[in-house]
Amino acid sequence: MANRKFILVVLFAGIQLLVAAQRKDTLPACCIKSVPARFPVTAALSTAAGVPQGREGMVWVPGGTFSMGGDANQGLDDEYPKHTVTVKGFYMDATEVTNEQFAAFVRATGYVTTAERKPDWASISKELPPGTPRPPDSMLVAASLVFRSPQAASLDDYSQWWQWQAGASWRHPQGPQSSILGKEHLPVVHISFEDAQAYCRWAGKRLPTEAEWEWAARGGLPGALYPWGNEGVEDGKPKTNSWQGKFPVQNTGKDGFDRLAPVKSFAPNGYGLFDIAGNVWEWCADYYRYDYYELLRRSAPVADPKGPEQSFDPEEPYAVKRVIRGGSFLCNDSYCSGYRVSRRMKSTEDSSMEHLGFRCVQDE
Repeated sequence: MANRKFILVVLFAGIQLLVAAQRKDTLPACCIKSVPARFPVTAALSTAAGVPQGREGMVWVPGGTFSMGGDANQGLDDEYPKHTVTVKGFYMDATEVTNEQFAAFVRATGYVTTAERKPDWASISKELPPGTPRPPDSMLVAASLVFRSPQAASLDDYSQWWQWQAGASWRHPQGPQSSILGKEHLPVVHISFEDAQAYCRWAGKRLPTEAEWEWAARGGLPGALYPWGNEGVEDGKPKTNSWQGKFPVQNTGKDGFDRLAPVKSFAPNGYGLFDIAGNVWEWCADYYRYDYYELLRRSAPVADPKGPEQSFDPEEPYAVKRVIRGGSFLCNDSYCSGYRVSRRMKSTEDSSMEHLGFRCVQDE
């Protein structure tokens, strides 16, 4: 997953060697959207009878033991080895946090998101290779990453479709001329890890661990590739908001959406969770470490793992990264199959993009 500071350097300082060093499976968590079968977006976000007062909009995810990691031969190296994990039960937001919900938080607190602040080069440079040139001051402005579909593109160079857009933020998802007016039920995007943590503290919740997220995403289907089972994402009726067609140049819109879809636009998984695959990538609490599963396997079975003590991604060894899960409206099997339940992705804590959001959990 290309991160905010890395794209800033690549796009505007011309560090072409850094671009070339990126492998296909570490490129920006990209895939775009697609999906029909809509649920009424005006329906109350509260789901499942029996959810206690104060936990409206959440569902109960029962605890259990499962085999965590890649299934079949689709997994990438960091999804292996599979290992046994046990998690306690918890409550989880039935949907991704919406624009409406995030706006309530901002009104109550006056919070300013990462994308709305001018980047600090002193902080950014600490997570880049020594000697990385400073971008021009004109590029060190409040901005975020916006998707622009090119007429033609090589899948090896994501700078062809990601644009560092001044004025892009959760309020203006495609740039300063765009708005979330009338889009209250779309998931909030351009959210950094810091932003998500701030919202969780205000709401009295927390981000899920990576293990909790995968357990919840599986929805009671052990060994399945997707939250809905094993049927391919392009087969049958649309099951999630992803990119259909040739990524990144043509999206057929078979699912009824060109970009983000309102929450609850597709059927939930077995635990009542909507959009747990596709639509937007979701932050998890864990640091990302590429060999973490190997470390866990040595001590399996593991109860409620909280992630490694430190982050390490050999592709960007200086960067501190967190796990993100679930894929987005940009995901397509030709580029990334982020909607697989075991698919791991990562990004730096200050990353904000047009397809990056979150959902919260709460302990019993």
